Amino acid sequence: QVQLVESGGGLVLAGGSLRLSCAASGRTFITYAVGWFHQAPDKEREFVAAIDRIGLMTRYAESVKGRFTISRDNAKNTVYLQMNSLKPEDTAVYYCVVLTPDLRRPIGSWGQGTQVIVTV
Repeated sequence: QVQLVESGGGLVLAGGSLRLSCAASGRTFITYAVGWFHQAPDKEREFVAAIDRIGLMTRYAESVKGRFTISRDNAKNTVYLQMNSLKPEDTAVYYCVVLTPDLRRPIGSWGQGTQVIVTV
């Protein structure tokens, strides 16, 4: 089972950018689709973005289309989430997780996440 660890969160002003990283252990990383989710205080965890195992297919939540970009570097066992034009409503803990091949369902275990705080 691949283990995923998130990093790259922080405090940023509205309109700013952050790049999150999701580092994987194990040599089978290329076989997994991966997604990013976020969870704001007192809210349910929500889908943000997903990418297939070789980076040809991606999917995004409507709220982040045009602002966030998901990518992966299988040589580095890492998936990235580039977040631009950040808004206060993007404030949340961000998690990466293994998905089903159709990018629809999380099937891996959840990690600790990385906190993103966007201030005005």
